Amino acid sequence: MKEHYRLKETIVSIQADERSHIEVAKEEIIRQRLELERYISFDPFFRTSLEPYSIKGRAPDIVRRMTEAATTMGIGPMSAVAGTISAFAVEAMVEAGASFAIVDNGGDIAIINDRPVMVGIYAGNSPLKDLGFTMEERDTITGICTSSGTVGPSISFGMADAAVILSDNVSLADAAATALGNATGIGKDAVEASFEAVRHVPGIKGAIVIQGEYIGLWGDVPPMTRVNVDYDCITKA
Repeated sequence: MKEHYRLKETIVSIQADERSHIEVAKEEIIRQRLELERYISFDPFFRTSLEPYSIKGRAPDIVRRMTEAATTMGIGPMSAVAGTISAFAVEAMVEAGASFAIVDNGGDIAIINDRPVMVGIYAGNSPLKDLGFTMEERDTITGICTSSGTVGPSISFGMADAAVILSDNVSLADAAATALGNATGIGKDAVEASFEAVRHVPGIKGAIVIQGEYIGLWGDVPPMTRVNVDYDCITKA
């Protein structure tokens, strides 16, 4: 079963086999957002910084995860917010007994799957449409996070139609996707050069960049295939 859920800026699609697991995910999203909002009220700079951030005082786990991931990539902590919230939600679902759980927070996905799952890549107006890959079954949580300079409201300083990162650290996947998107210019050479932003970062398994008519892959990426990327399935406002 699948539910679309919105809490302020957080807009997610939650998938699970049991209704109770979806409710657990929603409760965790509420809890983590409250922790984050409390910290931001204490230090508003956390929300606006585009550079690595130093934690002030006692900070909740969500702040620490975001800060560590973003600092690794040399960018601001809010670059990891969506993936980190997804991770907390799926972790709570697993603790409640789920072996199949997906939380898609605007293209920043945390997933644990006891069956193969097809993941489509939405790249806006790029002519490279209806592409995706299969995530084979696994018993650990994986992050599949996406950034774009042409799709969605997130801040990006690059021109990627889709910059995708795979990592077992969902917070890192989110921050790295932002860094990869920032590093992507226009054209084939720019796509090839963009991977320098992530290729030496421990914990990143693989990366995909789509820019215009070009696509580049680096690392351990499942085989790409043609899929029907249904616009109605995209998690959006």
